Amino acid sequence: MSELKKDNLFSGLKVLDLASFIAGPAAATILGDFGADVIKVEPPTGGDPYRHLYLTPPNPSSETNYTWQLTNRNKRSLALDLKSPCSKDVLHRLVTWADVLVTNFPPSVRQTLGITYEQLAPLNERLIYADITGYGLAGAEANKPGFDVTAYWARTGLMDVTHDADSPPTLPIPGIGDHATAVTLYSAIVTALYRRVLTGKGGHVTTSLIAEGAWAAAAWIEGALNGAKFVEQHDRKRPANALLNPYRTKDGRWFLLVAAQGKDWHGFVETMNLPQLLVDPRFADGTLRNQNAEALVSILDPVFAEQPLAHWVDVLNRGRVIFGVVQTFDEIVKDPQMLANDVLVPLAEPTGKASHTVNSPLTLVGVPKVAPGRAPDLGEHSVNVLTELAFSTVEINAMLVNGAISTRQSAS
Repeated sequence: MSELKKDNLFSGLKVLDLASFIAGPAAATILGDFGADVIKVEPPTGGDPYRHLYLTPPNPSSETNYTWQLTNRNKRSLALDLKSPCSKDVLHRLVTWADVLVTNFPPSVRQTLGITYEQLAPLNERLIYADITGYGLAGAEANKPGFDVTAYWARTGLMDVTHDADSPPTLPIPGIGDHATAVTLYSAIVTALYRRVLTGKGGHVTTSLIAEGAWAAAAWIEGALNGAKFVEQHDRKRPANALLNPYRTKDGRWFLLVAAQGKDWHGFVETMNLPQLLVDPRFADGTLRNQNAEALVSILDPVFAEQPLAHWVDVLNRGRVIFGVVQTFDEIVKDPQMLANDVLVPLAEPTGKASHTVNSPLTLVGVPKVAPGRAPDLGEHSVNVLTELAFSTVEINAMLVNGAISTRQSAS
């Protein structure tokens, strides 16, 4: 693996991934994408529970552990029981070795395991200690378990506004808030690395799912802070603006119309071949169109329902009308725009039926990333890592016998 990474931006950067599930490990994944050597520490029995999430509804069923592959590519797995007294020396050598440590255990659990910043910083003054919590490090809920669906989506109001008025809140795709928060933690780590260049010192960086969710919903939260009056929940048949609204085509497909600005009105009407709208007094200007949005939707709905999606894609594109097709996942994995821009990139080692994977969303033009390789089996690199940390064969065997570590096991 070191051979693959020798010419990359973060070649030589050493990362200790003590996190579980998605947000923390995904931040380490981005560092690994740019060449960092990432050691994933997970329990010897069962490993990171995220290894098994792909088997849990509502995740799509697959014979391939695609979720583990996505978030743990190009890492080395050390199966280490952090609760074992024998692990303390291993942990301390890892911290001395590392440039960056990532964790997402609640503060109280970190204290018990001996992995708080205050406990570890004296071992390595250049260490960047990066953590993610559900609800922040302070306050009554600091130790409350946080998931993206609860802390990111529900708590910050995103779940309240991302559904239509006639439907209840629904579950989003797992990991949306986690992946967004991972990028934020990555940016905090890189900021701290730059500070280390200036000062020679490491430091503690942190973010939370609730902070990331508030940032995502900031436009409306800022409105609430300023006493703004909010419109009612979006209702597709009675929207605030009929030209910023989803519509359904003859073949049951959906697209989002975004001809919302006043200057777009005449071009939209011409494209749709609906000249009668230009002389209808209900739609004479933007204010009237908004006041009569329900009537405009009732006119547009049957028109869009007359033709399949392909027809409207052609018509709206030729008319330079802004819209977005609500794509299916079968279409997304073949999206030529995503392939052309390396949003989807080839796997170095294809797994299962997949030839591509989802790239991390940061690009430095002219700076290559590591080709996404296979995610590790549990304990695959335990002996190798401990040998690098100068543990003897006798010491390693003793840890294997007492269960402090385990070696390679078949991935789920």
